[in-house]
Amino acid sequence: MSNKFLSTTSAFLLSTSMLVADVPKVTVDIAPVHSLVSRVMEGVGKPDLIMPAGASPHEYQLKPSNAKSLEDADVVFWIGEDLTPWLENGLESLAKNASKTSLLGVDGIELLSFREGALFEAHDHGDHDDHDDHDDHDDHDHGKKKHDDHDDHDDHDDHDDHDDHEGHAHGEHDPHAWLSPKIAKVWLNSIAAKLSEVDPDNAATYFSNAKSARDNIDALMSEVNSILDPIREKKFVVFHDAYQYFEKDFGISASGAISLGDASDPSPARLAEIRKRVVDEAVECVLAEPQYKQGLVKAVVEGTNANTAVIDPLGVKLETGPSLYENLIRNLAINLAKCF
Repeated sequence: MSNKFLSTTSAFLLSTSMLVADVPKVTVDIAPVHSLVSRVMEGVGKPDLIMPAGASPHEYQLKPSNAKSLEDADVVFWIGEDLTPWLENGLESLAKNASKTSLLGVDGIELLSFREGALFEAHDHGDHDDHDDHDDHDDHDHGKKKHDDHDDHDDHDDHDDHDDHEGHAHGEHDPHAWLSPKIAKVWLNSIAAKLSEVDPDNAATYFSNAKSARDNIDALMSEVNSILDPIREKKFVVFHDAYQYFEKDFGISASGAISLGDASDPSPARLAEIRKRVVDEAVECVLAEPQYKQGLVKAVVEGTNANTAVIDPLGVKLETGPSLYENLIRNLAINLAKCF
């Protein structure tokens, strides 16, 4: 073997390793956000995922592999302490040198307050055909974040027992903002911008991928609206109050939630209140989730004419990666529609 060949091969391997080393190491908290980041990084690199899709965001404990990922990270994207308060300490102690982005703190999105009480009242979300109005801010990453400070509960909620209120394992705002494709589009811009700051050589790829992903989400929203059109005025109850961002984007309204938070069990009084609404208002669908107790749903629907279906806000059974997010949103609509 010639020295020239060895020299050429060594130079190639060295240059390849340098290219790999230049790609930022990115760590992400939950599978839906990991999917968005993966989409932006396509052709450049792959982010690490801290929390497997089947785990509860509120009860997960960092594993050694997670700690190593945080220690090595150049960039961290996470929803924020409202969803995973346990991660904040890990970020401070392990990811000291990383650039950290809390997506709930990104400008240009509207955070929603929790809906207190077991029962929700229908809201006028406007004509669902007007969902493209948000596109004005999609090509830049500024604007003032608005906080929804109105109460979404009615007078009868005052008698809900206090255990329900304490069921919030979150902060002041509902953290399930990834279920809004509109918000996801804003996040895609923010993700591309942050990655471009630390890796300017690949900025064009990041922004091109983000633009392509936003276009895909526009098509996805049209598809989801078509799926939901036949059941738009139907009444349904969710397992826990995680879906109001999805509801707002697509002009639908849940009638109530069995559990206030995804880290708490409902009180007997709350179950009775939900069951009464299912019976009195002939609610046709009660939705379960794969991670949580199916028996609670059975207790609500037993002896009624309501159907049940399973919807999954985290993508428990979906393959992680760039396509998970779109599949997640599509499946929410498909499984909701099948429930009627």
